Amino acid sequence: MMLGVLFCTCLVASNLLETKVVRLWQMPGGHILSVTAGLLVFPISYIINDCIAEVWGYRKARLIIWLGFAMNFLVIILSRVAVMLPAAPFWEGEEAFNFVFGLAPRIAAASLLAFLVGSFLNAYVMSRMKIRSAGRNFSARAILSTLVGESADSLLFFPIAFGGIIPADELLKMIAVQALLKTLYEILILPVTIRVVHYIKRVDETDTYDEGISYNVWKIKEL
Repeated sequence: MMLGVLFCTCLVASNLLETKVVRLWQMPGGHILSVTAGLLVFPISYIINDCIAEVWGYRKARLIIWLGFAMNFLVIILSRVAVMLPAAPFWEGEEAFNFVFGLAPRIAAASLLAFLVGSFLNAYVMSRMKIRSAGRNFSARAILSTLVGESADSLLFFPIAFGGIIPADELLKMIAVQALLKTLYEILILPVTIRVVHYIKRVDETDTYDEGISYNVWKIKEL
């Protein structure tokens, strides 16, 4: 439950932070590497995804992913309603409020679609590799599953959200930089992830292997 709450919170926070593009590094020649501010928190959701898939298996990860999707969708709908409500005449923050919470439909769609595809690929790779490795090499499984999931997420999100707005060469750089930095994030925090996974397995006395399950993403009730 605690991991599920943290997972949903990270997703909602990352959606709000995605509205800011941050200058990461200015390269020789004036080229600038940029990322979205969502990079601060979004990788945490993949680390939680890894923990859930490793300890409780793909079916629990599938439930949490759909729950995260539902909470994200709910916040987007409520934000749109809040933006449409008439502002008090004395309030001067409407423009800034609308910029942060008035997520454009294409950005909202890009975020939701990219999250679903990336998260399910992350959980699937984690689950299949655990079976094939007989539970060994958690570090390699966590890194590879994150790389696959984050790459798919970035490949979907940026073209859908910013295609035609940001130059194509900048989009390609942002896709590559975001995927690599998010994976590096996973690698740096891996010692903490390993200790958390070992602690949960010991306390919960659970270590699930997804033998003979369905990987159909729609089977939410199959727990």
